[in-house]
Amino acid sequence: MKIPGTKYEVNQLGDNLTSNFGAIKLFCGSAAQELGREIGDYLGIKPGAYERTIFSNENIFIRLQESVRGQDVYLVQTMSSPVHDNFMEMLIMIDALKRDSAWRINVVIPYLSYGRSDKKDQPRVPISARLVANMIEAAGADRYITIDLHAGQIQGFFNIPGDVLTAFYLLSDYVRSKNIPDLTVVSTDLGYAKQARNWGQRLNCPVALVEKRRVDNAERPEVMSIIGSVEGRNVLLVDDEVNTGGSVLNAVNVLKQNGAKKIYLAFTHGFFTEKTITRFKDLDDIEEIILTNTIIQPEKYRLPNMTVLSVAPLLAEVIKRAHQGRSVGELFDE
Repeated sequence: MKIPGTKYEVNQLGDNLTSNFGAIKLFCGSAAQELGREIGDYLGIKPGAYERTIFSNENIFIRLQESVRGQDVYLVQTMSSPVHDNFMEMLIMIDALKRDSAWRINVVIPYLSYGRSDKKDQPRVPISARLVANMIEAAGADRYITIDLHAGQIQGFFNIPGDVLTAFYLLSDYVRSKNIPDLTVVSTDLGYAKQARNWGQRLNCPVALVEKRRVDNAERPEVMSIIGSVEGRNVLLVDDEVNTGGSVLNAVNVLKQNGAKKIYLAFTHGFFTEKTITRFKDLDDIEEIILTNTIIQPEKYRLPNMTVLSVAPLLAEVIKRAHQGRSVGELFDE
């Protein structure tokens, strides 16, 4: 079978789960129960059991209900809402695993929060992404696995080894299978231009860019113009992450003003709010919203035109390879 989102084929994911690190053990945090079970199904293993309690003072307590001594542990936890509860739970689980003498602790973080705070771009501000990396290391993690960081330099904030994966192949394979005619790839802003070019090469179609500018720190940026032509073309609007949907709303409006026909939206991480979904519902011009399950969406946020692709097979294969000490890069011909 072919692993979705890669160029690699395997016979059965659950085969030969042995390594020098002892037996493999999988745990799923509160924010990744559904995704973690999918990963376990692909690996042919059952996620480990633990007890989570939140006391009246809002302190989180974790108690493992099975031993991990001498085992290679993979903790799956995404940093979805509530971000700080889920992040703190992950840190506490790492500490519990370390104190139970796990051989190696690997944190699998499909969506790493604070990725936008990756540099000191104004006076008297923190670099929060670096702080998050330091806290994960200080808790006792030996390795990390994540998907589509907002900025590549965040990898340098970690002093532990890790695998930064991409959902680009998973998303682009799906779009390519749709055979959309007269397609142009459009980046929501200039910062995503390089990745938009990769989309264009993979789909063998032209690329255009949305030029925008934020005015007075407004939540919704002002869209200035389109660099390139979309007139009479179907459009695939691409980004790495969608939060409030303001950039998408502006981009769709300017695309329609410039003569675009059907508009598709593709991105990796969907950190949705009520405002996001309200905007999506009002955007009748979006043919299909394509995203992954790095963040599990509640039922109320799942729209009829929304397609969610699972990253579980990709993460499962990477977990297996990391456990066996095999190359992850060859999944993508690297």
